[in-house]
Amino acid sequence: MFNKRSAVPLVLSFALAACASGPKGPSEAQTLTAAKANTQLGIEYLRTGEMDLSRKRLERAIKLAPDYAGAHDAIAVLYEQVGERELAEKHYRKSIRLEPDNAGSQNNYGQFLCTAKRYDEAEEIFKRAAGNPFYRKPWVPLTNAGICLLGVPDEKRAEEYFRQALESQPEYAPALMSMGSINYARGNYLSARAYLQRYEAVAEHTAESLWLAIRTEYSLRDHQAWGNYALMLRNSFPDSEQYMLLQEWENERRSGN
Repeated sequence: MFNKRSAVPLVLSFALAACASGPKGPSEAQTLTAAKANTQLGIEYLRTGEMDLSRKRLERAIKLAPDYAGAHDAIAVLYEQVGERELAEKHYRKSIRLEPDNAGSQNNYGQFLCTAKRYDEAEEIFKRAAGNPFYRKPWVPLTNAGICLLGVPDEKRAEEYFRQALESQPEYAPALMSMGSINYARGNYLSARAYLQRYEAVAEHTAESLWLAIRTEYSLRDHQAWGNYALMLRNSFPDSEQYMLLQEWENERRSGN
């Protein structure tokens, strides 16, 4: 990914080349370079929440190179985030038509389908992404397929995807967290603890993981452990939904309800 510093010179060099070339205009390679630079700037603006600037850059990229799949994928993510779902799907589909083997675009589109509760379609496209022999991170769409199936809910099939993801990458934190949640829900508290310990070894705790750890350790009657996790949740995520749940839970315990 270009950052702002690396992307700007590409735009400037294109502009200078265009002036130097006279009436012939920029070459196809120069136009594509400019489109890629605008796309990377659009992605950076998207990451920082500057949606209008992101949209302008990505629209510019598509105008420069209408068949550049990366620009269509990026603007699809933008449209999804601002709630323009029809436009988002249009550009996701365009991106995948232009690059049918782009597993990253497929993964993004799969997430879009999952949030729309189009679970069967999402699962199929996640499987396509994971099955791409040139994709170096198959555990990402595998985990996303599992998370999506939890929404069906189909816990058994979801677990299969999480296990496949961990076979590919044993240290993938989202898959470890998901397996911890499944085991906690089943009452397999020791297994839940084991997955959480593996999670802790590779990732920083989130409010969600701490809340799961609190409930797991409480179920295992390790009061010191759950107390430590509760303190971490209060200190690190005092405004989180999970901390509110912890307060309600503690109040209920004190009142004996």
